[in-house]
Amino acid sequence: MVKSNGDNPIRKVLGLGYWVQGFRCFPWMAVNFFLKDGLNVDPSTLQLLQNSANLPMVAKPLYGILSDAVYISGQHRIPYIAIGAFLQAVSWIPIAIMSPSSISVLTISIYLLLSNLGASIAEVANDAIVAEAGKQSISSKNSGQSSSGELQAFVWVASSAGGILGNLLGGVAIDRFSPQAMFLFFGILLSLQFFLTIIVHERSLNLPRSSTNAGIKKQLSELLTVLKKPEIAYSLTWFAASYSIIPALTGTMFFYQTEHLKIESSVLGISKVLGQAALLLWGVIYNRHLKSVPSRKLISSIQVSMAVFMISDMLFVKGVYRDMGVPDFVYVVLFSGLSEVLLFFKILPFSVLIPQLCPPGCEGSLMAFVMSAIALAFIVSGCLGVALASYVGVTASNFSGLPHGLIIQAICTLLPLSCSWCIPDDVKAKDKGNANAKDRRKDSKKQQ
Repeated sequence: MVKSNGDNPIRKVLGLGYWVQGFRCFPWMAVNFFLKDGLNVDPSTLQLLQNSANLPMVAKPLYGILSDAVYISGQHRIPYIAIGAFLQAVSWIPIAIMSPSSISVLTISIYLLLSNLGASIAEVANDAIVAEAGKQSISSKNSGQSSSGELQAFVWVASSAGGILGNLLGGVAIDRFSPQAMFLFFGILLSLQFFLTIIVHERSLNLPRSSTNAGIKKQLSELLTVLKKPEIAYSLTWFAASYSIIPALTGTMFFYQTEHLKIESSVLGISKVLGQAALLLWGVIYNRHLKSVPSRKLISSIQVSMAVFMISDMLFVKGVYRDMGVPDFVYVVLFSGLSEVLLFFKILPFSVLIPQLCPPGCEGSLMAFVMSAIALAFIVSGCLGVALASYVGVTASNFSGLPHGLIIQAICTLLPLSCSWCIPDDVKAKDKGNANAKDRRKDSKKQQ
């Protein structure tokens, strides 16, 4: 059970961890402009670099197994958060202090890979804490149904708050400071997170601990067993496919807005701030009003909304809104940021559903595998986006085929809905229904 006196330490650790995770958009905004203006890469190269940097995220199951099975000084979550912060700090700070003339595409790619390696390790440990603590809260006799998902919503809000501040500061800073100055600031912030994390002892979090060290081999075996459960295998396959089947055009849209429409970076920053604010608001709304909505219905509704926004982007590129008197920068501010973050809305209800399906002792490994599958799906989505941009003839100076590409993207987004039955209904509702059925059978026997 997660006692009330343990809530504060957990929320402090997770609040800082997820806030920093959300704030990562601050240096990454600088990376986009640094690659475009400093290294003069084209849209396809930019998108390939963005997605290839996420390769360390695919190995998240390995980090999850390590954090589940290998204890460091009697702890198996806090040390991994500290290691992740350290690796990120030693990746961003060198980029910041290097001479600009000595930085190549290969050099920055290596450091970005190291940064995402550290980020993925920290995220796995944070996600495992959420899964363990949240599951204890759900199973506690003293916890009502309303407690389900509260911790997930809290970290969602923390991450969104970091994203809001990161995008707000990033949009302003990119016009006033060099990208390397922004990299240095973030590196110092990660160093501060490292020192704040190592002074926390895991005992204060009241997390469950195995009586014996299970070992990596046994932990891997348990993970494979869990992944063979139909409700987990089907839902995870559908969820990953629902992302990977959509060809991402983020790099193309970035070039379209900055090069073709000449949208200022501050406007892009405000747009992304509104998008992060929508993520934060989504966490609050979900926690208060949508937890009782079946996961399948909620996730499917979000999938449809994504397609609607893609069609809206197509109308924007074709100039329909401009002809109606809506300036381009107004649409970018109000809708572009929201369109980018809408695909993340599905993660919150799914992250609440998966721990309910997971047996005790494998939360870290399973959540890591889930996030790994999502990361791999994003990489596949990015590669498909590069292929789609090439197919419709989009280049750094020619965007005439972009509306056609957005229509294809919207159609691909709707395809997974035909297999939405793979997502199980709400677990608690099933358990309650099974319990009611058992009670009815008992009453029937008594009457007989």
